[in-house]
Amino acid sequence: MDVFTRIIRGWNLSRSLAIEISVSALEQALSKGVCEIDHSDQGIQYACPAYVQKLKAEGISIGMAEVGESNQNGFAERVIRTIKEEEVYLSEYRSFEEARERIGEFIEAVYNQKRIHSSLGYLTPSEFEEKWKEEQTCLVQNNGQISDG
Repeated sequence: MDVFTRIIRGWNLSRSLAIEISVSALEQALSKGVCEIDHSDQGIQYACPAYVQKLKAEGISIGMAEVGESNQNGFAERVIRTIKEEEVYLSEYRSFEEARERIGEFIEAVYNQKRIHSSLGYLTPSEFEEKWKEEQTCLVQNNGQISDG
């Protein structure tokens, strides 16, 4: 999750903590843009050489919560809770594949596109990001000067 816009840029669902799962979610996120810092817990899937090397190759700083300190990873904990409360606990999946598909639809179509956030001025993550990009374009076009109109 991009903590500035609250958009979930990369995700994956697995029955295991296989390293390939976290690396593919990272690659998905990086295909949408490169961040400055990757913050996670100290799970093996985030500390494995393939994941760390990918971050270093992109020039991304690595931050990890201390062992047993879930409060240091609050954004991730909160988004997982939201996905569980608003999708998983309200659904009965017939298969793992259906769960993956429906959770993916929730993330992409609901969480990123429809779910408003008070921290974003009651905009959705997509709306907030679009507004921010427009503001940045205006700043560049005005050579960094803020106009009255």
